[in-house]
Amino acid sequence: MLGSTYGTLTTDSRRARVIACGEQPGPVVHGRTGTDEHDVSGRSLHADVPDLDRFFRPESVAVVGASDAEGRPNTGITRQLLNWAERVGARLYPVHPTRTSVFGLTCAPSVGELPEQVDLAVLLVADPLPVIEQLADTKVKFAVAFASGFAETGGEGAAAQERLAAAVERSGLRLLGPNTNLNAFERFRDDLEGPAIALITQSGHQGRPVFSLQELGIRLSHWAPTGNEADLETADFISYFSQRPEVGAIACYVEGLKDGRSFLLAADRAAREGVPVVAVKVGRTETGARTAASHTGKLTGADTVVDAAMRQFGVIRVDGLDELQDTAALLARAKPPRADGVVVYSISGGTGAHFSDLATAAGLTLPALSDAKQSELHQWIPEYLNVANPVDNGGHPVGDWRGRKIIDAILADPSVGVLICPITGPFPPMSDKLAQDLVDAAEQTDKLVCVVWGSPVGTEDAYRTTLLGSSRVATFRTFANCIGAVRAYLDHHRFTASYRSPFEEAPRTPSPSFRKAQALMRPGKQLSEHAAKQLLRAYGIRVPREQLVTSAAAAVRAASQVGYPVVMKASAPQLAHKSELGLVKIALTSASQVRDAYRELTDVARYEGIDLDGVLVCQMVERGVEMVVGVTRDDLFGPTVTVGLGGVLVEVLRDSAVCVPPFGEGQARAALDALRGRALLDGVRGAPPADIDALVEVVLRVQRMALELDGELAELDINPLLVLPRGQGAVALDALAVCR
Repeated sequence: MLGSTYGTLTTDSRRARVIACGEQPGPVVHGRTGTDEHDVSGRSLHADVPDLDRFFRPESVAVVGASDAEGRPNTGITRQLLNWAERVGARLYPVHPTRTSVFGLTCAPSVGELPEQVDLAVLLVADPLPVIEQLADTKVKFAVAFASGFAETGGEGAAAQERLAAAVERSGLRLLGPNTNLNAFERFRDDLEGPAIALITQSGHQGRPVFSLQELGIRLSHWAPTGNEADLETADFISYFSQRPEVGAIACYVEGLKDGRSFLLAADRAAREGVPVVAVKVGRTETGARTAASHTGKLTGADTVVDAAMRQFGVIRVDGLDELQDTAALLARAKPPRADGVVVYSISGGTGAHFSDLATAAGLTLPALSDAKQSELHQWIPEYLNVANPVDNGGHPVGDWRGRKIIDAILADPSVGVLICPITGPFPPMSDKLAQDLVDAAEQTDKLVCVVWGSPVGTEDAYRTTLLGSSRVATFRTFANCIGAVRAYLDHHRFTASYRSPFEEAPRTPSPSFRKAQALMRPGKQLSEHAAKQLLRAYGIRVPREQLVTSAAAAVRAASQVGYPVVMKASAPQLAHKSELGLVKIALTSASQVRDAYRELTDVARYEGIDLDGVLVCQMVERGVEMVVGVTRDDLFGPTVTVGLGGVLVEVLRDSAVCVPPFGEGQARAALDALRGRALLDGVRGAPPADIDALVEVVLRVQRMALELDGELAELDINPLLVLPRGQGAVALDALAVCR
C-alpha cells in the first residue's frame, strides 16, 4: 500500500477516497534520506522566502563603477540611481578606483573602503566576478550585475556564469542578474491607491506595457528584471511578492525557468496566499524556445510540461503582453466573486449576441435571468426586447433615472457575479450616460463590473475620465481580453477556494514497494514485458494472470491454469512493438492453438535475431476503455506522469495530459477531464461507464513509483491500461520500462 494522496484509492459507497498507509522509516534513497524537508526523491518540500525588503528599499547603496563624465554610459545610470536613492531615502556611495568624487559625492576607491556596510551594491563593471569576491568580506546583502556576455552567449559565457554563481554562493550575498537592467529602479507613482501589481520580467522591454498601466490609474509596486538568474530567480520574487500585503497580483514575463521545483514551490506559496500569478511563458514553438535560450541562456522547458505545471498550481498563462496587463489588472483589483454567472448588458442586440457567443465559447456561464427578474427589467425596457441574457436595452436611457435602475436590478440578482457591458463605439450622449451609470453602480456593489470600450480613438471623456477614473470598473479595449480576464478571474477564485498544497502530503519515506521494485532495476537496460509487469505488481497495479514459459508443453499447461481464451506474447529485454513484428497472438482457445502459437512466436524471434527470455501466456481481458499511463523525465521538473487515450492509435490520437509531481487525486481527475476523449470513460453508444476511480488510483501509484525510482527509472509506458466497467478495476495489459 502507498501513502496519502500518492497511494491507494479505495471505493467506499462508490466514492473514491484516499487512505493513508504504512511507510517505513526512510533509508537513504538515491544518496538522500527522506526527511520533512525533502520528498522521497530528494527534492525540497520547502523554499525559503528571501527577505528582499533591503533590495527594493535599501538604506544604503554602493554604485561600483560610478561616473559623471559626459558621454559615458555609466554616467546616465549613476544619475538615475542617484535620483532613485533620493526617492527611497537611501544613502548612496559611488565607488571608483581613480575618481575622488562623482556628482559631488565622495568616491571610495574600492568596496572594501566604504564608510559603512551597505544593503545593495550596483555593479557597473564589465566583469562583476572580482567585485563579488571583494563584496564577500563587506557583508553586503544584495548586488546587481548589469554586465552581459554570460550564458546568453553560449558555452564560454555559460561557464563564466557558473563561476559567477559559485562566487555568489560562497559570498553569502544575493545577486540579481547578470544581463539585467535598471527596471527595479524606475520611478513608481506613489499617488495611486488599492492593490498593486508586482512585475517580474526576464526581458526589461517586455515589461513596459504592464509598467505603463500606471498611466491608466493602476498601481504598480515593484519591478524585478531577473535577467540570466545566476542567483535570484523568478521563483524567489514570486515567493516574496505573494507575502507583500500591497500586492494584489503578480505579472510575469518568463523566457526560461532556472529550476522546476523552485517554481512549483513559489507557485504553491502564491496559491496558498490567494495571490494570482499571471504569466507569459515563451517557448510554445521551437523557434520561440530557441530564441529564448539565446536571450537568457536557460532551458525553456518542454512546453506541455510547463503548461501542466502552471495549470496544476494555479498560474494563469496568457500569450500576449496585452493579455498580461489586462488580466493582471483585473485580478489585482477585483473583489472575490459572489457568483459565477455573467450577464451581458448591451445597447445593441447584435453586440450582445456577438459578445455572448464568444463568452460562452470561452467557457463563461451566462445564466438565463428568472422570469421575475425579466419582468422587473421590462418596467424600464420595452417588452419586445430580449432581457433574458444578454440584456438588450435598445438604447440606454439618457434623460432620467431608468438606466441606473436597470443596472442595479441586474446586479441584485443572486445568480449574477459579473456584469459586462460591451460598448463597440462612442455614441454621445448615450454612451457618456451609460459609462457614468456603470461607474456609479460599480461603486455601490461588491460584484465585478466590466466595460469594453471599443473605440479605436480612446480620447473620449467617457473613456479617459469616467471609466479610467474609477477603480471599481474594469475597462478593456477588446472583447477577447475582457473574456479572457473574466474567465481567469473566476477560475482563480474557484481554484484557490479549494486549493490544498500537494507538498503537505508528498511522501517523505519509501514505501514497502520500493525495495521490491529496486531489485528489478537493470541500469541502462529496457526491461522485458514480464519484468516490467513485475514492477507494476510491486506497486499494486493490477496485471492479467500470466506465466512465462520456455516450451510448448509448458505453454499448454499455463493456458489451462490461466484460463482460456489466452494471449501469447514473445518476451525479451529491449523488445518493443511486438505486434508489428508478429510476436503477439490473441484469442487462443485450445491447446493445439497454443502449441502452434508457441512455435510460430519462437520461429519469428529466431528469424528476427531476438534472444527471448520466454513466451508470456496471458489471461485475455476484454471490454474496457484503452488508456495509457506513463512516466518520462523532464530536464526542469524531473519525473512527470502522462495519462491519455491508449491502444494502437496512441500516437495518432495524441490525446493525453501531463501531471507534474507532486499532485493529488484532484489534479489527477482534472487531467482526465482535460482529455478530448473524456466522454469515452463515461460510456458512449451503450457502453457502461468505466471505473474512473481505479484509473485515478493507477495514476497515483505510478506517481509514487516515479518519485521513489527517480534515480533509476528513465521511462515507463503502460499501454494499454484497460479500464474496466465501473467497480471492476483497471488492468495493465502491456508495459515497457527503461532503466536509467
